[in-house]
Amino acid sequence: MMVKTGVCRVRKNIGGKLYTLIYGSVSSMAIDPIEKKPLFHYKPASRIFSVSTVGCNLRCKHCQNWEISQVGPENFSHLRDFKPKELIKLAKAHGSEGIAFTYNEPTIWHEYTLDVAKLAKKSKMYSVYVTNGYINEEPLLEIAEHIDAFNIDIKGFTDEFYMKIAGGRLAPVLRSAELVHSLGKHLELTYLIIPGLNDSEEELRKFAEWVLSLSADIPVHFSRFYPTYKLTDRPETPIKTVHKAYKIAKKVGLEYVYLGNTWEPEYESTYCPKCGNLLIERVYYNTKIVGLTDDGHCKKCGTKINIVL
Repeated sequence: MMVKTGVCRVRKNIGGKLYTLIYGSVSSMAIDPIEKKPLFHYKPASRIFSVSTVGCNLRCKHCQNWEISQVGPENFSHLRDFKPKELIKLAKAHGSEGIAFTYNEPTIWHEYTLDVAKLAKKSKMYSVYVTNGYINEEPLLEIAEHIDAFNIDIKGFTDEFYMKIAGGRLAPVLRSAELVHSLGKHLELTYLIIPGLNDSEEELRKFAEWVLSLSADIPVHFSRFYPTYKLTDRPETPIKTVHKAYKIAKKVGLEYVYLGNTWEPEYESTYCPKCGNLLIERVYYNTKIVGLTDDGHCKKCGTKINIVL
C-alpha cells in the first residue's frame, strides 16, 4: 500500500499514526540581525542563529522561500541532520544568544523545534518563531511555553485571499495571534501588501482595528511585495500604498508601525508614542539604541515602551 504525505509534504500517516520525515533535517542556517525576522522590539541590535527545514502547511503563490517551503525532503538534496544539542552548540559557537525558527514554516517541524527550544531554555538562550500562525491550539500552547518571541504573518484580512492565494483560512491565524498575545508572549505582526489582492483601504483598516482590539502597542510591519514564484503577474507594491497603510494604522491608534522593503529609515526607526522622541535608529540593518533607558523607558518623558532589551 502506498503511503502518501500530507499537504505539508513532511508527514506520513502509517497505520493511523503520523510520522515526521524531517526531525533534525536542516535546509538553511545563518546568523541574521534580529531585525530581519522582522522583530524590532525584541533584543534590538542583536544577531540570532536562524534555521529552517523544508515544507509548509500553506501554498502561498507569492512565497519568497518557495525553494525550501514548497518541496518535501525527497526533493531537497542539501539537508543535513543536527541533533538538538548540536544545534545549540553551533549557535553558541557563533556567539548567538538565541535561535530563530524561520525561512520556512516552523510549525511543521514541531517535534524538533520543541526539543531545541526546551534545550535552549536550559542553556539560557531564547527562541523565536517566525510563523504563518496556521496551527491548532493544543500544539501552539505546547510550543509557546518555550518560545520567547513570535512574529506572525497575517497574509491578508479576508478568507477569500487566504483560500485563493495561500491555500488556507484566516480565522485560525487570528486565533493563534490572539492566543500568543493572551499568553503574554512578545508578539509582532507582519502584513505583506500585494497590489489588487489585499491592499484596499477597508481591508487595511479592518486589520489595524483587529490589532488595536488586542493592544495598541503590538509592533506591526507592513511590507512591500515584489513579484515572485507564482505571482509574477503582479507589480511591486507602490511606495504610496505602504505609506497609505502606515497612515491608516496610525490613525486607528497603533503605536508602533513600520514599513519594510522601502529602505526609508524614518519608517523603520522607533519613536516614543507619547513624546515622539527617537528611541531606536535603524538604517537598513544598522541599529542603534539612542533614546531608551536600560529598563526600556523613553529617556525624554519616561514612558514605558513595549520592548525587550
